[in-house]
Amino acid sequence: MIHTDALVIGAGPVGLFQVFQLGLLGLKAEIIDVLPQAGGQCIALYPDKPIYDIPGVPLCTGRELTQQLLVQAMPFMPADAPDAPSRNLHLGHMVSELRACADGGFQIETDKGLLIQARAVFIAAGAGAFVPRTLNLPGLAEAGNVHHFLHEASGTTAPWAGQHLIIHGGGDEALSAALSIARHPDLAQRPARLSLLHRRDQFQAEADLDAAVRDLMAAGEINLIVGMPTEATVDDGLVTSLQILGTDGQTRSQPLDHLLIRLGMSPKLGPLSNWGMALERKQVAVNTASFESSIPGLYAVGDINVYPGKKRLLLCGFHEATLAAHHAAAALNPDAPQHLLYTTTSPLLHQRLGVAK
Repeated sequence: MIHTDALVIGAGPVGLFQVFQLGLLGLKAEIIDVLPQAGGQCIALYPDKPIYDIPGVPLCTGRELTQQLLVQAMPFMPADAPDAPSRNLHLGHMVSELRACADGGFQIETDKGLLIQARAVFIAAGAGAFVPRTLNLPGLAEAGNVHHFLHEASGTTAPWAGQHLIIHGGGDEALSAALSIARHPDLAQRPARLSLLHRRDQFQAEADLDAAVRDLMAAGEINLIVGMPTEATVDDGLVTSLQILGTDGQTRSQPLDHLLIRLGMSPKLGPLSNWGMALERKQVAVNTASFESSIPGLYAVGDINVYPGKKRLLLCGFHEATLAAHHAAAALNPDAPQHLLYTTTSPLLHQRLGVAK
């Protein structure tokens, strides 16, 4: 059991900023996300697309924004080594249960058995838990060589290195994955053969991305397979081939070593809908003075919440996270003075940030 002041559900931009704001106020936070990397929608949906409406940042990508927020929150997300993951960032976990404790606070359990007891909970889950869309074929869900995310772990070998990898999809997610893998700077990380499987020889992707992938196809670096997968052959927990229905009506067997499914992400409200909060159209109704839900101590910030005049913009989520953190700090420490401190002048905030003054 991990004991903490706060649990933040969602490691997207608003969730990361929530951890920062809680840390400034002296509250320790754990953070959970169902995705295998921090960044939420910014990483899952548009990692390399430009964002223009972050105050003071004329232009950045979703990936760059995530990295900057991680750096900003670093004083409150300790790691055992510079390149090691943060000890309080738990990726690949979905909250399966949330229970109010008789003596206050909440007990949380994830689908992987992680147990956390928190005095307050902040839901920063965007439109819900983003899970990858997959192929509805028997045996695929349990297969050990079926993937949905790019290999991001530094210092380790990609599972498909030197083998035949098929990427399934025809949108931005699939084409950007194909481009990234085919152009990986470390030749040892590239597959020996790379195929792109799509139902037709037309993609639903950005024009520049489409053109770049077409160039690699013309150069023989990516093989295009046109058709729809109808069946998977699974042997000892691994997919060994796909049966693909072609545009000519014929079904052919396509051997493979690894399958990377890139069909986009689907937001699911999941167990959150059973936690007893007041909901409006699958969003959490909040009080705008505190961004607290109908359950005391349970806050909702970012796209997951709803209130009169709500705008689903990142900068609004940052504002909501700030007010929610201040309300929680006052509620959890009612006897402590609640002075508004400024990072430009406060020795206490400089100490918490590890800034030498």
